[in-house]
Amino acid sequence: MSRIDELIADHCPDGVEFKMLGEVLRIKNGKDHKALADGDIPVYGSGGIMRYANSAAAEGPSVLIPRKGSLGNLFYVEGPFWVVDTIFRTEIDLSMVEPKFLYHQLLTMGLGGMNQAGGVPSQTQSVLNLLRIPVPPLEVQREIVRILDQFTQLEAELEAELEARRRQYASYRDSLVSAVEGPRVAMGELGTFMRGRRFTKNDVVESGIPSIHYGEIYTDYGVSAARAKREVKSDILSQLRFAQPGDVIFAGVGETVVDVGKAVAWLGDGPVAVHDDTFSFTSELNPKYVAYAVQTDYFHTQKANYVARGKIKRLSVAGLSRINIPVPTSEEQARIVAILDKLDALVNDVSIGLPAELAARRKQYEYYRDRLLTFEEISA
Repeated sequence: MSRIDELIADHCPDGVEFKMLGEVLRIKNGKDHKALADGDIPVYGSGGIMRYANSAAAEGPSVLIPRKGSLGNLFYVEGPFWVVDTIFRTEIDLSMVEPKFLYHQLLTMGLGGMNQAGGVPSQTQSVLNLLRIPVPPLEVQREIVRILDQFTQLEAELEAELEARRRQYASYRDSLVSAVEGPRVAMGELGTFMRGRRFTKNDVVESGIPSIHYGEIYTDYGVSAARAKREVKSDILSQLRFAQPGDVIFAGVGETVVDVGKAVAWLGDGPVAVHDDTFSFTSELNPKYVAYAVQTDYFHTQKANYVARGKIKRLSVAGLSRINIPVPTSEEQARIVAILDKLDALVNDVSIGLPAELAARRKQYEYYRDRLLTFEEISA
């Protein structure tokens, strides 16, 4: 008998009480961070840490739950922190729930699929408060946390090593592109931009017209794609606009300055419908070269001059058209793409190297997490 089995036999042999989330914590809204000076306190949005400021909105432990954007992107925090209005913070009743137990439990509940709005995915306090979670005795919760922490610690070590390699890759990519012998030309002179047409979550179907939404460009795609992740209804065909094979698709909207302007080279066999907050770029350039070139610091430095910095960051066609990129010969573009494809695979391809090992560890964690956090409910 395992330690968990012993604890359950001792403390809850007849099952575990379930409670609504609103009974074990209070959900608090985030606040605007623009007036804060720089400091060492992390400022969280739904994508993670956005910056470091000199003031805290609260102090952990707390579980942060996205309100807009990537709804399944939960964070466990300790110490002082700030949250913006795209993410909720929680004040947890420590007499009932271990914060880290709550974090692991919420990860099993599919919050990423609980969109309450069209357009940008959104979540509400009222829906969250009604979620029912198991609340075993604290002794059981602490033992589960101890076991799961062993998995997450190994993940953290692998993530740190992978992040170091990604920084090395980014540095090499930037130096390779910046060393190009050739003119720097405004993108508006190199090709044409076309804005997409709106479709919503309600238009998404299992089988229909391949499509790319702006949010998927910085969450689901790498530098290129040959297949769309989602499809939309065929009966809205006349409302759509399409990127063609060889086009580069830019996200015109993002939660952060880094997200907006990210691009994916479309290498599919046919056209793909693009959302109205994206821009397809048609040119004679190697599309993957363009997608790599717009990841560089050289591009980001220029882009910062054209991003509208409201709650949601926006980049217009006019702004994109003014940003210039190095333009080598077609042979040099192909050489750069071949080099960067190999390096990109080493840090992003989940089938090889560190990414594969990290993916395996995450699956292992998820398997044991889901087993450990499955309880029989006590009879009323």
